[in-house]
Amino acid sequence: MAKKLIRFDWAMKKMLRHKANFDILEGFLSELLGGDVKIKQVLDSESNKETEDDKFNRVDILVENEKGELVIIEVQNTQEHDYFHRMLFGASKAITEHIKEGSAYANVKKVISITIAYFDLGQGKDYVYHGTNVFKGIHKGDILGLSEKQIEAYNKTKVHEIYPEYWVIKTSKFSGRVNDKLDEWVYFLKNAEIKPSFSARGLKAASEKLVEMKLPEKERAAYNAYLRHMMSISSRNHTIEIDAKVIIKKAKEEGIIEGKIEGKEEEQNNTIAKLHGKGKSAAEISELLDLPLEKVIVVIDTLKDK
Repeated sequence: MAKKLIRFDWAMKKMLRHKANFDILEGFLSELLGGDVKIKQVLDSESNKETEDDKFNRVDILVENEKGELVIIEVQNTQEHDYFHRMLFGASKAITEHIKEGSAYANVKKVISITIAYFDLGQGKDYVYHGTNVFKGIHKGDILGLSEKQIEAYNKTKVHEIYPEYWVIKTSKFSGRVNDKLDEWVYFLKNAEIKPSFSARGLKAASEKLVEMKLPEKERAAYNAYLRHMMSISSRNHTIEIDAKVIIKKAKEEGIIEGKIEGKEEEQNNTIAKLHGKGKSAAEISELLDLPLEKVIVVIDTLKDK
């Protein structure tokens, strides 16, 4: 029988920063990145800020491994359409904050950005994505490589090893079928459960250390409050989705969306206003109503001015 454990995002914020628990993160990183990853230290990150938003929306942790590489692990619970941009910002910020002024560019640290998304980020059928920076010839189709001197000087074999790389794990796309050790970790990330048959690195330590009943009473109360808040977020999003469907159905019945009825500008604007009031973004409204994004933005801007 699977053992119910503390959610990974809560553990990251409260428990995995301690050296005694590095083996859990090291196991996760070793299975994801391949090889034997060892954590040298945990560095400051935004999740150290005790704001309500950080407590209940996302957590992140920045570690340095024994190779001197910076690894950002971030858990995001709610949808953000500009999340790809934030991944870029986070990696760029880590680079600029960890190089001394006047230092040679060769001292730029390698950054690995890992996102565990509990929402459907972007469009794609897979549940684990890996992105690297590659320079491809537009005429010959070859991949730009390092010279022999660069390989020797920087201890790199490929150009992309210098640049940030990105991993995205979309738990909602994981079916639950486990085919390898990384899948065992994804199963745990999605369900906060570890089956007795699992043998991926770090999971044994997680099954022993991340047991809810082992939490001190005060922390257990805080954790349960966190779970209730996450349920409230899910319920609110579900309500918004249902309300949006009702609004759209009514609009279709009245011919507003298809544009079959002339002189419906006011009704159309009202539909946009209602969807916006339910928390839908301009891009989502544009897609739902099949309207130009520019029109939706104009209507929303008008609402702000009122």
